[in-house]
Amino acid sequence: MEFLDSHCHLDDARFDVDREKLIEEIRKADITKFVSAGYSKEASKTGIALSKKYEFIYTTCGISPNDIPQTEDELWKDIGEIKTLVKENIDDSKIVAIGEIGLDYYWEKDLKRRDWQKQAFVRQIEIANKFDLPIVIHTREAVMDTIEILKKNPVDKKGVFHCCPLNRELVKEALKLGFYISFAGTITFKNSKNANEIIEMVPNDKMLIETDSPYLAPEPVRGTRNDPRNVKFIAQKVAEVKKISLEDVAKITYKNATTIFDI
Repeated sequence: MEFLDSHCHLDDARFDVDREKLIEEIRKADITKFVSAGYSKEASKTGIALSKKYEFIYTTCGISPNDIPQTEDELWKDIGEIKTLVKENIDDSKIVAIGEIGLDYYWEKDLKRRDWQKQAFVRQIEIANKFDLPIVIHTREAVMDTIEILKKNPVDKKGVFHCCPLNRELVKEALKLGFYISFAGTITFKNSKNANEIIEMVPNDKMLIETDSPYLAPEPVRGTRNDPRNVKFIAQKVAEVKKISLEDVAKITYKNATTIFDI
């Protein structure tokens, strides 16, 4: 049985003490491919380096809404550097998407900076289209604006709602637009009200699994440093709700991830 963790952050400082050892342990645990997701200029560079070093690691590049710089000039400079990074490395690394990008109003209350998030989202969709890549979307408490931007700025190769919020309307609209839905550790939490309903809403051919590690460790290891080995707990939850085998979930999500990311 093979698993593919479609979104983790192996560049995170919490992995500095044992990154190389952990990567080998992940492989031994049947997690045979994983995507180290970029969220800033620095994280994107680290992801590219990891993808070049390990044949089973892939990466994304982008500026997340929670990593918008302090000034508008810095923001456009960083996005320009993301575009250059992709252009210079797309042929000899394994860049599979632009992301994570999107909107996050939970952390950002300033209306001007929310507008910067929107503009950054659109500009990075343009980068994705230029390089014929899908996008990886982060959205939190910004459902309507996220969907509106995607409708007004079509993404040629679509993409994934990563760690998708358990919001019926968001999932409904995302599926109508042709996007994939990625489930993370939140679906295993005891206080996740809509988890089972949302899992049932997503067709098998549109679902992915991810850890978003080192964050959001699933039950039964919640509260620990998360890593890609824990993607099995998320797959098990999906299997229970959909009443299919763990092996089927592994096969389905592996195939879906390799399809959308062209791995």
